Amino acid sequence: MSALIRRYAAELCHKHMLKPNYPTLVLTCHISTRVAPQLNRAAATTGLYGFDQLKTPKGFQRFVDDAIERSGELVNYISSMPSSAEVVRAMDEISNTVCCVVDSAELCRNTHPDREFVEAAGKASMRINEYLHYLNTNHTLYAAVKRAEKDGHLLAKEAHRAANQLRIDFEKGGIHLPPEKLARVNQLNLSILQLSREFGENITIDPGYVDIFPASRIPKHIHHLLKPIHRFTSGTSSGSLGSWNNMKEKGLRITTDHRTLVSVMHWVPDEEVRKMAYIQGNSVPHANLEVLDKLAAARHELAQMMGYRSYAEFVVKPNLASSPEVVTSFLHEMSKMVRPRADEEFEAIRNFKREKCGQRCIDLEPWDETYYTAMMKSSAHNLDSSTVASYFPLPQCIEGLKVLVNSLFGAVLCNVPMAPGESWHPDVLKMSLHHPEEGDLGYLYLDLYSRKGKYPGCANFAVKGGCRISETEYQLPVVALLCNFSGSPGSSTVRLNHGDVETLFHEFGHALHSLFSRTDYQHFSGTRVALDFAEMPSNLFEYYAWDYRVLRTFAKHYSTGEIIPEKLVKSMQGARDMFAATELQRQVYYAMADQTLFGEQPASSNDMSSFLAEFKMQYTSWKHVEGTNWQIRFSHLVNYGAGYYSYLYAKCFAATIWKKLCQEDPLSLTAGTALRTKVLQHGGSKEPAELLNDLVGEGILKHCDGGIVPDITCFLEESRLVVGRR
Repeated sequence: MSALIRRYAAELCHKHMLKPNYPTLVLTCHISTRVAPQLNRAAATTGLYGFDQLKTPKGFQRFVDDAIERSGELVNYISSMPSSAEVVRAMDEISNTVCCVVDSAELCRNTHPDREFVEAAGKASMRINEYLHYLNTNHTLYAAVKRAEKDGHLLAKEAHRAANQLRIDFEKGGIHLPPEKLARVNQLNLSILQLSREFGENITIDPGYVDIFPASRIPKHIHHLLKPIHRFTSGTSSGSLGSWNNMKEKGLRITTDHRTLVSVMHWVPDEEVRKMAYIQGNSVPHANLEVLDKLAAARHELAQMMGYRSYAEFVVKPNLASSPEVVTSFLHEMSKMVRPRADEEFEAIRNFKREKCGQRCIDLEPWDETYYTAMMKSSAHNLDSSTVASYFPLPQCIEGLKVLVNSLFGAVLCNVPMAPGESWHPDVLKMSLHHPEEGDLGYLYLDLYSRKGKYPGCANFAVKGGCRISETEYQLPVVALLCNFSGSPGSSTVRLNHGDVETLFHEFGHALHSLFSRTDYQHFSGTRVALDFAEMPSNLFEYYAWDYRVLRTFAKHYSTGEIIPEKLVKSMQGARDMFAATELQRQVYYAMADQTLFGEQPASSNDMSSFLAEFKMQYTSWKHVEGTNWQIRFSHLVNYGAGYYSYLYAKCFAATIWKKLCQEDPLSLTAGTALRTKVLQHGGSKEPAELLNDLVGEGILKHCDGGIVPDITCFLEESRLVVGRR
């Protein structure tokens, strides 16, 4: 990552992302945008996110100009050799200033419906990133930071940690290298940024499609997700024996984006349709084969120029794991533990398919998994997805977030008006996190509905990092939570399946990590933490979406108001656990693929396809489909390159915290207060291991070969994956 701006952010597989994690620049932002301090005033006209400059697309140019001007003033101030404490504070203000542009541009590029705004934001992003290279290679700033670090005895603890982190991040940008090597590092960083952006744009531009005739091959209840098409076929005319007419036949086009593909895999009984959709959905965008090749090569060269054996080592070293060897050891242990149960699950699915298909069934294929596991879950637990969704109208789910905030933290989420020009779409809501004794703690934008041109996944954009401006003034954090739920505000049909509810709670965990942050420096605000710690709060909040004691407070039938029955929730939990080993296997496979792709020997497209096929047999019970390349639309290889293992770290940490702190009473103010005061409010200002041990004591992590791994006991137990347990 980099010095003044630290960019942590996160899934499409799955689900969620702290958005996004672009390549190392000594100044790296939390993907996000800054919002002006006076966020509650709705009367005066303002610009996007509360910035006066952003009233029009052209305002982005002025926004960049202002940021460069202010940063230049701060660079000159640091050049005058102020005290070490003032150096750290000024460096953080540069970061704060530049992040305003970087993060607002990213949020705009990913959400704004106006193409002019999107294009202006893209230009602003590239221009501010070019300026970042000037800052990243400024030896005056680097010398000042090194001097401040040496004066650690004169600094407060967090200030000294900030100086240390700034120095490390400067060096990650290559400032300590000879000029010719530094120039190459800068070229590589820009190339990585451009390739990362191209990878994501290709997914949006080319989601792929399959045309199906006749339309009757696809169940009617998902026709609304697909595009009607027609073709002319020849047939006999009813009026004249032996004569031929062109007849119009109705069909459907399946756009194989992730969300539509999941629905097709789930609901379509026609195996040939599922096969065509699966293969197409895992073969586009073809252009990303070359992009991923170039990205892996650029990252590898960058890491080696920085003195590392691989990009994986470069990424993992500053995190809890400390080395790729520790990561792979952890993943191998997981794989070994889960394999017997996963093989049992595979056999159960295959036998079920054979029962349903009889002699027509040859073998179990990857495009069968979602279809037959859904059927098995429904059969075993008498579950109907539409019945479950009827208890989760979106407004009630938002009420559930409010219940959590109030019960756990004694705070309230309040809807607040936006100033004219602040919002980017009529669907967007704005809320304040308010504490009766402390006042407003931060602000949350909710952009929850799917629309054309919007970032297609679910993500949390940090909009403004919290930091102390003076002894009496604190800059409040602001975040934007993005989802892509079907429907529109006010529609009685906007009901979430439970997977969407889980996703909403996951993203809300990221949001709270930022909103409760009370670090002195925005450099450490919220989710700006070690990569393999960043997903812990979000994974912890998924548990609240499954606990009946929580669900009964908000999950109510959209028409009758009936509270969700406990029996139904138990059935949902039982269905969730049926194929837990298969899902865990998949995550281990993705994490191992990620480590290998960015390991010591960068793979070409052919090598990549070969080792991914081999790994699938080694780490899962399922076969690889020749010619498919799931990796070319797996955004985590870009956003979390060499860091995908962090999801499994987070799941293990979250499982232990849930069991030891939250499970007895999930709505306990005592537990919530501990979570806030011992973890959330500290952001990245303390070592993650220190925070975890302080929260739950021993038994949450282990030291291994110079790194730290989670204790996996609680996770395996609650997933019913410990041998002998069902």
